[in-house]
Amino acid sequence: MTNHIFSVAIHHQQRGVDGAYTVLSGNSAIAVSQTATRLIDELHKLYARRASKAYGKFASDTVNYPTSTNLQNYLEGTTDFEALTLALMATLAKQAQAKSASTGGHVFFAHFEREKAQYLLVAIVTDKLSAALTANQDLEDVKHLDVEGFRFAGRVGVTGWAAGEQRYIGFLKGKGAVSDYFKEFLGCDTTIQSRVETTSLVNALKTFADRQKFDAAQREMFMDKALSICDRDARDDRPVDFATLANELHPENPEALVEVLADPKLSLNDGFVADRRALKGLVNFKKKTANWSVEFERRALHAGKVRYNPEEKSITLMDVPEDMQRELGEEMRDG
Repeated sequence: MTNHIFSVAIHHQQRGVDGAYTVLSGNSAIAVSQTATRLIDELHKLYARRASKAYGKFASDTVNYPTSTNLQNYLEGTTDFEALTLALMATLAKQAQAKSASTGGHVFFAHFEREKAQYLLVAIVTDKLSAALTANQDLEDVKHLDVEGFRFAGRVGVTGWAAGEQRYIGFLKGKGAVSDYFKEFLGCDTTIQSRVETTSLVNALKTFADRQKFDAAQREMFMDKALSICDRDARDDRPVDFATLANELHPENPEALVEVLADPKLSLNDGFVADRRALKGLVNFKKKTANWSVEFERRALHAGKVRYNPEEKSITLMDVPEDMQRELGEEMRDG
């Protein structure tokens, strides 16, 4: 799936020996060539693969965090892409100065559409020195963009913002001031609700199990192990870390699990302490007696698909499949 790119710009952030950050204007209207398209595609793909991201929405304080205002002006046609990117560069330099978080670099901006949804991607990339052979079979220094090594990137879901989604901003998480630096540049409110985050994690693990096409026994083992790991960490007040979780839970192929957990479509935060009650959603209700056995997911109970009557000590199953209805009907007639 390729991106349809509307606009691309590049500017530069430089940190002087005195510690001050300077914005150097670059090119606000880069031609959407094959090279530019390939670069933005690669940046977006690498961003999506990174495990540790935070998600949120624009903060209501637009005075201290003006990114939402600047983006809105651009989307409404009040300003152009050049004005937007230079305004964002000024905010970036201000936050970098406050946090002393970066040595600078080339700042790429791209407004693009993917799968009928529009985004604004911002990524800070530095140069990398390598060597090349000349025509005379000699060596010479060559500088190129270190695309795979970028540490700072964020993405605003423009379409999600317009649709009133609760989370439409994502950015790569770092440690301490690094994370705060980019979050405050974007003006992103990342308020974390442990129960909500845990429920999202549970659903993502179920999605992974579905994609792996586990049989019943494999799925049960996977979910039981996930519950054991996450519950242990929650008891120790240890935050969820996707890479660590994937390595322990699915050591035979942790990258496959990280790919699901890091999928920007799921907007999964890590770094929260799991809610132990919500973790129970990983395992089903299951009971066997001498006369019957039953198993169902907890969400079926909350969705009204399974009803429990404590006074009658009874369970009612709703939406019985047609083939089972026929079998039960035949049994009742024959019995």
